Amino acid sequence: MRHKRSLQPEYFERIFAGSIDPWEFETSAYEQAKHNHTIAVLSGTRYRRGLEIGCATGVLTNRLGTLCETLLAIDVSPSALTQAQNRCADQHHIGFQQMNFPASTPAEAAFDLIVISEVAYYWDDRDLTLAGRWLGRNLAAGGSLLLVHFTGETDYPQTADGAVEGLRQVLADSVEEADTKRRPSYRLDLWRRRPWA
Repeated sequence: MRHKRSLQPEYFERIFAGSIDPWEFETSAYEQAKHNHTIAVLSGTRYRRGLEIGCATGVLTNRLGTLCETLLAIDVSPSALTQAQNRCADQHHIGFQQMNFPASTPAEAAFDLIVISEVAYYWDDRDLTLAGRWLGRNLAAGGSLLLVHFTGETDYPQTADGAVEGLRQVLADSVEEADTKRRPSYRLDLWRRRPWA
């Protein structure tokens, strides 16, 4: 088990302030394939209220917006949020907030879609527990929680598998597995909130 602390807001702001596309969200074949897979898994459902935790520069946000009546996109980096807002300027139903989740959380409740893509492995054990508890309170009955994470070697506080399993333990029986896929470089997990939970 890793025991590193969660990466701090300054880490992400330095990265986004220093590069327009630090993780090549716009140009990487890996990112494009992963985003295509993400949207394909969610397509076919219209979500009333969506939340994207860690929207970065808004590449995925722009596509999630087409599936949601309203979408709140949050990120810890003001530089990333500026890019995301500019990218999604024509989708007026998308709102943006700077937020260091899970230390700070949205006021809105009962999201029927929550997307955490390439984020949960940045959290330490304490933050993973905080996040899981918040998700358990704020994912609407029947709502979808989508997790997508790189499975290669990193020096982050969690591995992809560790982060997903940590959230699963906190959420326990309140969610059920709807879909799980492993690709050579990432895993995708779609959970649904049980109606009675």
